[in-house]
Amino acid sequence: MSFLTMLGPSPDWNVGLSAEDLCTKECGWVQKVVQDLIPWDAGTDSGVSYESSNRPTVPQEKIRPLTSLDHPQSPFYDPEGGAITPVARVVVERIARKGEQCNIVPDNVDDIVADIAQEEKEEDDTPETCIYSNWSPWSACSSSTCEKGKRMRQRMLKAQLDLSVPCPHTQDFQPCMGPGCSDEVDASTCMMSEWITWSPCSMSCGMGMRSRERYVKQFPEDGSICTLPTEETEPCTVNEECLASSCLVTEWGEWDACSATCGLGMKRRERMVKTPPADGSVCGAEVVEVEKCMMPECHTIPCLLSPWSDWSDCSVTCGKGTRTRQRALKSPLELGECAEELDQVEKCMLPECPLDCILTEWSEWSECNKSCGKGHMIRTRMVKMEPQFGGAACPETVQRKRCKIRKCNRGGASSDERRRRKEAREKRRNKQGREELAEGHTACKMKPWSAWTDCTKLCGGGIQERLMTAKKRFRSSQLSSCKDRKEIRACNVQAC
Repeated sequence: MSFLTMLGPSPDWNVGLSAEDLCTKECGWVQKVVQDLIPWDAGTDSGVSYESSNRPTVPQEKIRPLTSLDHPQSPFYDPEGGAITPVARVVVERIARKGEQCNIVPDNVDDIVADIAQEEKEEDDTPETCIYSNWSPWSACSSSTCEKGKRMRQRMLKAQLDLSVPCPHTQDFQPCMGPGCSDEVDASTCMMSEWITWSPCSMSCGMGMRSRERYVKQFPEDGSICTLPTEETEPCTVNEECLASSCLVTEWGEWDACSATCGLGMKRRERMVKTPPADGSVCGAEVVEVEKCMMPECHTIPCLLSPWSDWSDCSVTCGKGTRTRQRALKSPLELGECAEELDQVEKCMLPECPLDCILTEWSEWSECNKSCGKGHMIRTRMVKMEPQFGGAACPETVQRKRCKIRKCNRGGASSDERRRRKEAREKRRNKQGREELAEGHTACKMKPWSAWTDCTKLCGGGIQERLMTAKKRFRSSQLSSCKDRKEIRACNVQAC
C-alpha cells in the first residue's frame, strides 16, 4: 500500500507510505499496521517554513526526509539535533475476512519464525536517527560455478539526525552459488520489465559498445532473489568507413569522487582520444563529462534571521512608487553560508497625481474687424490636455482688444444736407420719447440673440459671433446705457 498527502500550506512537504507490505509470511493479510510518519521534502519548492513563498527549486533537489537540523526557522528545528518528532500516525486494520488462498506453503513453522526474527533483528539494528534509502537489488553472484561466492546490495545514508549515535553499514553481503547450484526458486518466477531502448554507441566512429537495462517488476512470492540479468551490453559499429575528420576515443573512465563531502556536489570522468582525425583537425568528441552528485545531508545551520521589518512608506506622495523592508542576519557567518535575501522591494500605488490644464501658446492677433473707426481684434490658444485628478482648470482661450484705424469719411455733404439730417434725428428722438411716456417703459426692449456666425477657420482656432440688438430705444436718461450686445467664442480649436 502506498499513499501521499501534503502538509498544507507548506512549500512541498508531505507524509505517506511507500510500498507498505500488508502480507504475512503465511500468504495472508496482516491484522493491523501502525506506522508513525515523519515529514518529507519533495525538493520542488524552496522554503523553510509554512509561510515561505512558492519559489521553484533550481535545480530540483532529490526527495528527502526533513531533519531537526534543516533550518533554525523550520517548525521541526531542534538545536539539540535529536530525532525529528513524527507529525502523523497511520493505522491500517483488517475489518473483514472473505477467504484467503496461498500458493506457497512454507517448509515448517521454524523457518517462518526464523525469517521474522531476522527481519526484526535488521530493523532493530537501524537506529531511528539514521535514515537510509531503500536497499538496491542484489548483485550477481561472484561465482559462476557451484563454488561458494558472495553477492552484495547497498543503500545510501541520507540523513544522520544524531551524530553521537553511529549508523550501521550501508553494504550487505550474502553467500551464494552460481546459477543452478542453489535451492532458490527458478528465475522464471521473476516478472521482468521489457528491455529499455539501447543506449547510444560509446564510439562516434568505428567499433564501440552499447547497453540496455530492465528492472524487476515482481519478485518471487516466496521472497527469493531474482537471478535474471537486469543489464546487457553488445558491440556496436558506427560509420565503418570513417571520414578523415573522425576520431576514435576510449571507453569512459571511472567517476571521480564527489566534490562535496555532504550535500550537493559535482563529479567528473574522462576518456582519451585513441586515433585523432586523419586530416589533422581537432577531435570533436567529448572527453570530459560532469554531473551532479548527492552526498548525505550537511549538518550546518545555514543562517538565523530576524523577522521582517514593517514596510516603509511609499517613495512617492502620489502615483506609482516603491517600498522596502529589511531583516538582519542573527547567526554567526561561520556556521554556514546564508543565501536568504535580506532586503525586499515591492511596488506601491497611491492616488493619481493632479495634472493641471495645458494650453498651446497664444496665436498672433487677428486683423481689426473694421476698416475704419472703432473695432476689435482677437487671439486664441488651444487646450492640449484637460485638467485631471483635481488639477488646475483651464484659463481663458480667447482674448479681445480694441483697435482704431482711422475715422470713417461721411462724405462731402452740404450745410443744407447736414441741417436736414440733424432735424430728422431730433424728430426720431422726440418720437421715441413720446412712445416711452405713452407706454411707461423703464428699460429698452431687446431682440433675441442671433444665431452664431460660421467659424472663421476650419481648424487651428477660429472665432464665432452672435448679436443681441435693441428692439426699441428710449432717450430718457435712465436708458442711456441700452446698447447692442455682442458675444465671441472660440471654435475649431483642434490642430490642423
